[in-house]
Amino acid sequence: MARGGKSLFSLTTVFASFFGAALIAGAFAYYNYTFSKFKFIDFKEFVFYKSSDIFKPDKQRYIVVFFSSKEPHASEKIAKLALKNPILAIDYYNTKIQSVENVTFLRSGTKTALKFIQRFNIYDEPVVFVIKRVRNTLYKQDSMIRKFDTLDAMTKEKMEDL
Repeated sequence: MARGGKSLFSLTTVFASFFGAALIAGAFAYYNYTFSKFKFIDFKEFVFYKSSDIFKPDKQRYIVVFFSSKEPHASEKIAKLALKNPILAIDYYNTKIQSVENVTFLRSGTKTALKFIQRFNIYDEPVVFVIKRVRNTLYKQDSMIRKFDTLDAMTKEKMEDL
């Protein structure tokens, strides 16, 4: 049907195209936003302890493993992970575990543990993600958080890109 010599179909097509483009642009922007909102951690605010002293980061990148020491042989399984970056293994139950060459076992107070869990939106364990130094003691999350069913699932092949 025509009005004044023009078709309504062409006007509708223009608006539909504009709406479709806006929808795609919005989805793309949201996708980029969700991946750019990685979290920061400042080790001056988040105090973690090694066996007997306060942990002070000194490497450019760390692989963070949040795990439960109540899982049988958890610390041994993590200690066997030979990855190209050093590992910070944070125990949910704050058990005092002796660190090994490439793995630093950390524990913290309840307040710090809760802030850490909330900051990185950790809903299960074990999880793994990478943090990268921004400056001094400030680190930024540098990967998505990966959830594994068990520590046995954390094989070198599944974590080789970390």
